[in-house]
Amino acid sequence: MRIMVAYGGDSPEREVSLNSGKAVMEGLGEAGYELVDGCVERAADLLERVRAEKPDLVFIALHGGWGEDGRIQSALELMEVPYTGSGPEACTLSMDKTVSKMLFRKRDVPTPWAVEIARDGTMEGGLTMEGLREVAREPGLVVKPCCSGSTVGVTILKGPDGLEEAILLAGKYSDRVLAEAYIPGKELTVAVWGEGDETRALPIIEIRPRLAFYTYEAKYTPGSSEYLCPAPLEADIAEKVEEASVKAHRALGCSVYSRVDLRLSPEGEPFVLEVNTAPGMTGTSLVPKAGRAAGWEFPELLSRISEKSIEVDRRPQGR
Repeated sequence: MRIMVAYGGDSPEREVSLNSGKAVMEGLGEAGYELVDGCVERAADLLERVRAEKPDLVFIALHGGWGEDGRIQSALELMEVPYTGSGPEACTLSMDKTVSKMLFRKRDVPTPWAVEIARDGTMEGGLTMEGLREVAREPGLVVKPCCSGSTVGVTILKGPDGLEEAILLAGKYSDRVLAEAYIPGKELTVAVWGEGDETRALPIIEIRPRLAFYTYEAKYTPGSSEYLCPAPLEADIAEKVEEASVKAHRALGCSVYSRVDLRLSPEGEPFVLEVNTAPGMTGTSLVPKAGRAAGWEFPELLSRISEKSIEVDRRPQGR
């Protein structure tokens, strides 16, 4: 198989994507594939390169923006070029955190309370800024862009101070902002593999950041966080975490693989925060850690993703 690795892009997550792409190029090279370097800044450049090179598969190592929100997936489908990961609809739904939450609630996936804040400051349900300050007092708030990743533009508030500044920061990265109830407890992530009845969770990872919380720096600076995989959880709690993760993956119609981020409350209840359809593949990334715990070294994980993606029927499926 001749694989083009697509990475770079022009989103705020470009630097992460550059690292992911280089790692994927190296790993697929070790697995024996013929490779085409698809490092670009603009979507149009990537599509031109695909037309010229005619790869058998595009491995998407793009993060954020047009690389992860369904646009490049739609374009590749129109060109009838296979690509890795989920289809356009699942990518679009996963990228938009407000829409994701609506589907989570509809399909009984546990998720924290949240409210969307429009650019003019209005909120659904007639909630006022003063009401939001009360939520920030107890239990606290996580303010983040509706359509971004890698913890870009995210603020955790343990009180009302700084609420307006947090909204303005998140608004730099998205027209809409999400204010989500803070869940104290453990930070978990689960790589979910497959689709339909074959969907399963890979070993759970517990993240213990050495900083105040799992910031961009804590994610991508070696040594800034401790990762426990498999996470030291009681069997019944681990089962609930895995069940919530698989339900979230299915709720959004994801295929091949995804990464589900969760919080585990002190009472042992999991809450799904979001689903990532093009998760990081850097040296500190989480899906490779979960794959390794499942017995798949990085080149084998990339090979499995590539081979599985070729098999996917991209026609719309009822869920």
